[in-house]
Amino acid sequence: MSPTSFARSAAIIAIGSEMLSHLRQDTNSLWLTERLDEVGITVVRKSIVPDDPGAIGDEVSFAARAAPLVLTTGGLGPTADDVTVPAIARRLNLTLVRNQEYLAKMRERFARRGIPMAATNEKQADFIVEARVLENPRGTAPGFWIERDGKEYIILPGVPLEMREIMEERILPALRERAGPSVARRRVLRISGMGESSVEELVTPVYAKWKEHPVTILASPGEVQLHLRVVGEPEETARRLDDMEADFRGVLGARIFSREGEDLAASVGRLLRERGKTLAVAESCTGGMVAKLVTDVPGSSAYFLGSVVSYADAAKREFLAVEERTLREHGAVSAETAEEMARGALERFGADLAVGVTGIAGPDGGTPEKPVGTVWFALARRGASSIRKKREFLGDRLAVRQAASQFALELVRRGIADG
Repeated sequence: MSPTSFARSAAIIAIGSEMLSHLRQDTNSLWLTERLDEVGITVVRKSIVPDDPGAIGDEVSFAARAAPLVLTTGGLGPTADDVTVPAIARRLNLTLVRNQEYLAKMRERFARRGIPMAATNEKQADFIVEARVLENPRGTAPGFWIERDGKEYIILPGVPLEMREIMEERILPALRERAGPSVARRRVLRISGMGESSVEELVTPVYAKWKEHPVTILASPGEVQLHLRVVGEPEETARRLDDMEADFRGVLGARIFSREGEDLAASVGRLLRERGKTLAVAESCTGGMVAKLVTDVPGSSAYFLGSVVSYADAAKREFLAVEERTLREHGAVSAETAEEMARGALERFGADLAVGVTGIAGPDGGTPEKPVGTVWFALARRGASSIRKKREFLGDRLAVRQAASQFALELVRRGIADG
């Protein structure tokens, strides 16, 4: 491949049998994808293969058909199952030669630490002829950069610290130089209080307008994200992202609570700080999760006064002044109980706003009238009427609690904006 050419797409291969089990996750590919994206390279394929020469060779060949740039991580160590270098050399019909100078440096490095070098380490001095050697300042396994038949192959260690330093120091600068003024910019629009299908329905016409730029929709309990990505000249990409965002805001409006990575708790905290308001929380089914999200934000003591986790009915009565009659006639999971919880927290802490959450997280406790996932919310505001909302969330116990906690924060956010 010509040194001046620039691959716009890449494939990543994570090598290691342990990543095909429950013992280890492949985190290198996530980091590599992010860094490649910054220079305008889209990852079109990711794969994990075992420490098997045939499997490695087959996947390298397949990946090279998918993209002009192939990156591998892992399998460069000294043990018998580290077979990446010979496997790739064999598949590309390249020769391995033991580099005596590097071997001497390895021995010297071990000697400085007062450790004899094991014979198994010697194979890490087997260099691929015609490859550019990528020095590894953090370890003994160097990487390699190969150009072959119009494709490029970058072979990297699997140890994250070693892989990242080689990428940062040896590879990314070269890729940036090739990319020239072209950059990739990304913007994340975060939406709360809506399900993925509802968001998808609203934004489908916008997708069609911007089909030349990829938009990814991601969902997690209580939140949906729209990832916008544009590649081009810096000024042009910024303008296009602004135009894309404006179109999405046109259909989603105030449901978008963040555009630059700020999570919902941080967004709520910023609004509270800007308006000079304080918040208290009364929780039942979420078990303190709302308060945790709020206090995860640095500086939250400026606006968060406290929380009551009133799991039992007795706690609702004693600490939040929920009426016995309310619990008897409407039940702990009801609009009335949620509102009295919120009002109780408002008065107990002297806050400007308070949110109450009560529901059935499961897996047991549901009824035909109130199935598992039913959650009631109430927002009490000093000097204003309360807001009451009901939601039915899907998923296991954790998913229900997470979604309920997010919706509670969204209710606070809307209450601040309306106030």
